[in-house]
Amino acid sequence: MVTGASSGIGLAAAVDLARRGDRVVLVGRDPARLQAAGDRVRDASGERPELFRADFAVLDDVRRLAERLRAAYDRIDVLANNAGAIVLQPVTTVDGFELSIQANHLAPFLLSNLLADRVGRLVVTASGAHRSGRLDPADLNAALRHYRPMRAYGTSKQANILFAAEAARRWPDVPAYSFHPGVVRTRFGADSRLVAIGMRFLPFRSPEKGAETLVWLANQDPDRLVDGGYYADRRPRRPLRKAADPGLAARLWTASAEAVGIDG
Repeated sequence: MVTGASSGIGLAAAVDLARRGDRVVLVGRDPARLQAAGDRVRDASGERPELFRADFAVLDDVRRLAERLRAAYDRIDVLANNAGAIVLQPVTTVDGFELSIQANHLAPFLLSNLLADRVGRLVVTASGAHRSGRLDPADLNAALRHYRPMRAYGTSKQANILFAAEAARRWPDVPAYSFHPGVVRTRFGADSRLVAIGMRFLPFRSPEKGAETLVWLANQDPDRLVDGGYYADRRPRRPLRKAADPGLAARLWTASAEAVGIDG
């Protein structure tokens, strides 16, 4: 199952996995783009994937998604938590959280916990941008003060890396990994003129190239991988020291569980 599968890295990964013969489930926010993504996967593999719509800016949507998935599948071999966004202006969700930390971390954290007993492996799309973050588990809405888009995004990406590492510790039967896909030409920041210019002239990767490590982590023998590890270009990497702090990861888990209303 691939979240954020309507375009970009998620769609590229879904196409690649389907071509390999995997049964793929796509999760996306926009119904029209989700249908178009399903058509792309069908055209590439000959099999139409199942589609589930959910908006990660609404935690009740995530809860409903988990209920539908639990009703549909006894097992999900790989949950690829790929959905996310760069938010250019400060936005508070209906759940009361800064949008970047909710869409990029709290929503996938909630989904993973609600499906944990059925998931065989977790793959989390993080980013080298985690180095710009300032994560404080005691104040998940800190980014709303003096808002800076890349700092808010980087904070959510720190959370992704810490979540994967802590999931590996708490769920020893569920291998978990995070990865940096590179700087990829996607719909991220599509409303920003500066980002649009950068997409035209800077050496951005294609979504297919960005998805390579996701697909590799989804298929590689766990004995050859570092459980809870952070990867880039199919190699283990060392994240920022803060993003490798097990104490911070444990505090983030507790704070995230409290935020989304589950037992920590």
